[in-house]
Amino acid sequence: MHILLAASAFNSLTQRVHAELRDRGHSVAVELALPGASLAEAVDRHRPDLVLAPMLKTPIPREVWSAHTCLIVHPGPVGDRGPSSLDWAIAEDATRWGVTVLQACEEMDAGDVWAAADCALPPVGKSDAYRGEIADAALSAVLTAVDRFASGTYVPERQRSGRARPYLRQELRRIDWANDSTQSVVRALRAADSQPGVLDELLGGQWFLHGGHPEDRLRGRPGELLATRAGAICRATADGAVWIPELRARRVPGEPGGPAPVKLPATLALGDRLPPLPEIPARPFADADAEGGPRTWSDITYRERGGAGFLSFSFPGGAMSTAQCRRLLAAYREACTRPVSVLVLGGGRDFFSNGIHLGVIEAAADPAEESWANINAMDDLVEAVLTTTDRFVVAALGGNAAAGGAMLALAADEVWCRGGVVLNPHYRLMGLYGSEYWTYTLPRRTGTGVAERLTADALPISAEAARRLGLVDRTIDCAPHAFADETARLAVRVADSPAVLSRIAGKKARREADEGVRPLAAYREAELARMRETFFDLRAPYHALRRAFVRKEAPERTPAHLERTVPGRRTAPLPSRRPPVTGPAVQDRAPGPAGC
Repeated sequence: MHILLAASAFNSLTQRVHAELRDRGHSVAVELALPGASLAEAVDRHRPDLVLAPMLKTPIPREVWSAHTCLIVHPGPVGDRGPSSLDWAIAEDATRWGVTVLQACEEMDAGDVWAAADCALPPVGKSDAYRGEIADAALSAVLTAVDRFASGTYVPERQRSGRARPYLRQELRRIDWANDSTQSVVRALRAADSQPGVLDELLGGQWFLHGGHPEDRLRGRPGELLATRAGAICRATADGAVWIPELRARRVPGEPGGPAPVKLPATLALGDRLPPLPEIPARPFADADAEGGPRTWSDITYRERGGAGFLSFSFPGGAMSTAQCRRLLAAYREACTRPVSVLVLGGGRDFFSNGIHLGVIEAAADPAEESWANINAMDDLVEAVLTTTDRFVVAALGGNAAAGGAMLALAADEVWCRGGVVLNPHYRLMGLYGSEYWTYTLPRRTGTGVAERLTADALPISAEAARRLGLVDRTIDCAPHAFADETARLAVRVADSPAVLSRIAGKKARREADEGVRPLAAYREAELARMRETFFDLRAPYHALRRAFVRKEAPERTPAHLERTVPGRRTAPLPSRRPPVTGPAVQDRAPGPAGC
């Protein structure tokens, strides 16, 4: 079928639906619901068999839904209605939730039900759950609904009753620092992550708070700032404290036409307002997560199991600033001193990495200089992974990766992905040529032709499609919370394998051979020459594209690469035919030199 995706933004769920529908042979196009744009005209132009809305904040016009079958993906169980469904569920501490695919009609979320799927709702931030359990349930329901529509015989079920809940306004999200417990504060912050944040007053200003992690060791007067750590601030609650990684300034009243404030690491956002506070660094190599021990927060952690080491990191939004890259590089180098034969990089349940931190760059006094510093810090990290020849390195992607973050993963010997991951291995949409040694790592896995197509098309691909193209060595079908354990089990098996030492020796020999053909430094030099030219040319599109991205400026029209119809490809095997995870992945699916 030809399916038109109508969406308010090409967000993570829309990308996943786009990629997985193509995997199943459907042709797909996207139209963004933008001010002044006519969805009716777009539908007439595309003439789709089906209109599907994975994430739509505005109603579909009557003239469209009365003439075409239009299916809406609602992030709530059957009968739940309203624009803040998932926010309410987290705020009310629900442990189970669901997704409903329903037909558009006059009343929002009240249409006939084509499919529904339920899921666990873990104690994580809203955006994390949305990209994880909610996205898994949504895909299950979407694929069922699409198959039912394609059959031509299915009759959707009417909703007999429903509960419409209002938009969760800021006055209902407000934190009472004097009386609210850590658990209550964390729940409020999680329900607002990553949008809209919780509006609060702090140090004489109004800020939206983004992200929240419990802290049991530190105490203070409720509402007081206690410490900083890796750009986050620690604030006392009635019975403990919470770490808040990011802040976004409230737009100044009376200046509606000014630029939207950027979400930033908390200490950077506060700037000179921040009083002298102790910087309490996290200890990535301490066993801080021992079961039953006091809770704290760190964006980088390390643990070992058998002959495998696991260096995990989790940066808000997957963005990696200069400072974050340098801290992760220091932790990586320390991990490389440990007596393990397998080192797993990543393994968390949300974003792996999306590359350089465009928000920090935008807020810098000199964005060009900060861009240059950030890309060099990313390159230093990728180079360290590429030149690790005394152990086997695995990139474990429990969540999405894009741009330089996707190329960071390709620097490893093998890439393991959770089945629900979406990859965007390209830079073009930000007006960049790219670095992170992608001109070395991408073609050696996919071949030159596929590498050129991936970077030019600038479209998301599913984990399964990435495996077939050679970008990924193994896909692991599991729930988001199970990925770390599944990864650990496989990594220990690789470490225990008699073949691991020969694999390490083989990769060392291949790295030396590749270096003789063309040194890594040559790839870096050529890539960075293109990047520097862009960064320091204030007329380059990168600067306007970056500004629009971090300030959430809507485009004037649907981008051409989304609007065009992309043909489907049947690449995903039936679930019953998908091979089980039984052991170490086979390397070098694509022709050419193996990874290292």
